[in-house]
Amino acid sequence: MSIQNTRLSYERHQLNKEDLLTLPHEMLQLWVNEAEEIPDFNAMVVSTVSADGMPHSRVVLLRGLDAEGLGFFTNYHSAKGKEIEANAKACVNFFWPNFERQVRVEGTIAKMPEAESDAYFASRPRESQIGAWVSPQSQEIEDRSVLELKFQEIVEQFEGIEVPRPPHWGGYKIVASYYEFWQGRPNRLHDRFSYTRQSENWRIARLAP
Repeated sequence: MSIQNTRLSYERHQLNKEDLLTLPHEMLQLWVNEAEEIPDFNAMVVSTVSADGMPHSRVVLLRGLDAEGLGFFTNYHSAKGKEIEANAKACVNFFWPNFERQVRVEGTIAKMPEAESDAYFASRPRESQIGAWVSPQSQEIEDRSVLELKFQEIVEQFEGIEVPRPPHWGGYKIVASYYEFWQGRPNRLHDRFSYTRQSENWRIARLAP
C-alpha cells in the first residue's frame, strides 16, 4: 500500500467549545480517563532540544497530572536529562487513534522534589527498581550481556533489603503554559482548541485545523 494513498476519515467524535472544561489539566485528565481501554494510554512523546538546537523526541509514560502540569520519571543522566539541564523547555504530545484525538502541551521543566521521586520509586516493582540502577541510559554499550551481568550484580547487592532510589533517577514536572486539544473530524476540518496561560487564568481559542 502506498503511504501517499492512505486515507482515513475521522468521524467518531466532535469537540465543541461548550464541551471544554475551564481548566486544561482537567480536560486532559478527562481524555486520559476515556482512553484507559487503550494499551499504554498514558504514553506521551516528550520533545527536548539539545545545546546545538537539535530537537529530540521519545516516548515516556505520564505518571502525574495536576493544576501545575505533567510528571514523568527517568534517568537524569540520559540524553533528555542533559538536554533539560541545558534548556528547561519541553513539549509533550499524546495521540489516541482509537478516539481520533491528540493533545499537545508546552511548558518549562524541572526536577520533582526528592520526596516525590522517593515515593514513586518505592511503588515500582522490584525488578524495575533494579533496572534503574543497571542502565547507563543513552550511553553506548558493547552488547546486551553488559546489562544482564549488571542486573545480576545489583540483585545480589540488594538481596534481602529494600532497593534505594539511585541518585541519578527521579521525576520531572512539566509546568504547562499551553495546551492544545485536537479532535479529528470529516474532510480534514478538525476541531482544534488551545488553552494559553495568562497569569492565573487560561485563554481558550478555537484554531483552524
